[in-house]
Amino acid sequence: MWTIGLAAGVVALLPAVGVTASTPPATGGTKIQVMVASSGPAETAAVEAAIHAWEAASGNTVELIAAKDMNLQLGQALAGGEPPDVFYVNADKFQEYAKGGSLAAVGDKLDNPDDFYQSLRDVFTYEGKLYCAPKDYSSLGLIINKKSWAAAGLTDADIPKTWDDLAAVAKKLTTDSQVGLASGATRDRLGAFMVEAGGYFTNADQSAATVDSPENLKALEFIKSMLDAGSLKFAENLDVGWGGEAFGKEKAAMVIEGNWIRGAMKSDYPTVEYTVAELPKGPAGPGSMVFTQCWGVAQATKHMDAAVSFVNFMTKADTQLALAQAFGVMPSRASAKDAFLAANPDFAPFVAAGEYGRGQVTLPAFSAVLAEFDKGLLAMAKGETDPATLLKETQTNADDAMSG
Repeated sequence: MWTIGLAAGVVALLPAVGVTASTPPATGGTKIQVMVASSGPAETAAVEAAIHAWEAASGNTVELIAAKDMNLQLGQALAGGEPPDVFYVNADKFQEYAKGGSLAAVGDKLDNPDDFYQSLRDVFTYEGKLYCAPKDYSSLGLIINKKSWAAAGLTDADIPKTWDDLAAVAKKLTTDSQVGLASGATRDRLGAFMVEAGGYFTNADQSAATVDSPENLKALEFIKSMLDAGSLKFAENLDVGWGGEAFGKEKAAMVIEGNWIRGAMKSDYPTVEYTVAELPKGPAGPGSMVFTQCWGVAQATKHMDAAVSFVNFMTKADTQLALAQAFGVMPSRASAKDAFLAANPDFAPFVAAGEYGRGQVTLPAFSAVLAEFDKGLLAMAKGETDPATLLKETQTNADDAMSG
């Protein structure tokens, strides 16, 4: 009953839908299959409501498959030669599908593709072609406990703008019962420092690994300095499951986390008052990580026009705004930014990161490389390795992976 009520609410959020160039008139008759991997009932209901709006506008119909294991089910469908017409594509599987010929390059068929944030387009570009439409995104921010901040004698003027500022306030916030800053021991959080230093795991087009660089060394040495000072601890060392839990249980005064933390704080830790700031700038400027999926179209589809029409409808600004309100993601189109911020002003630091954040590495062979890097971060915290060694080892692993 709750899901049905939510779906009705999302329909109310969706604008009256007219027939546009990307939404064919209701001549009817085409049925497409769409596979999604939902984050929960809210996302499923929101997607269903948007689908109903597209069906009403286009005269076409959709068979929706809510996958329980997206990579497994989609991989089997692609291998079997009968994939869904449209499907979610995870960043870490994108190049595998594009290179393997499973994914149609529909970038030139999308409405105003340049309106998608460049950082998101970069994730889904292969051999110079935009293959699919970013459906939304999330990013990182610095989450600050207001009570701890005030107790340390800090004010809004002390919100860190640089790495030095971050180290200073983290030290002030560290007590016997609370560390100043927490983060997951993962490239999906600490990779932001590499971006802020001017480095990253690969070059822009992912044609070469760039792990062992002076810029990345500077980032890891800064992280190590805070670990050594005791003002930074990894969530894995705080007896919690993730950074949001460390923050919610007030084991950390600040945490590096994404916009999804809002839902967790509201449901699990409603009494903790907090504010959100952009991550401090590094030597090369601002940096963050952006996380996204795209709406992919199967190369094997027999309904290309309807599939592209569906993708254009699902990624137009009005639809994205309704979906964002329903389950907390942020629109992937820059044209939706002002309207989204008007409704969600506290999202401003996360939205800003869409302009300068770096997307995940999409090379198929890199998953194992990055998993080993994450293990190395935990070893670095224990003093079992050092930044230079970790980067050299990761560079070797990356080179081996990229050479096949």
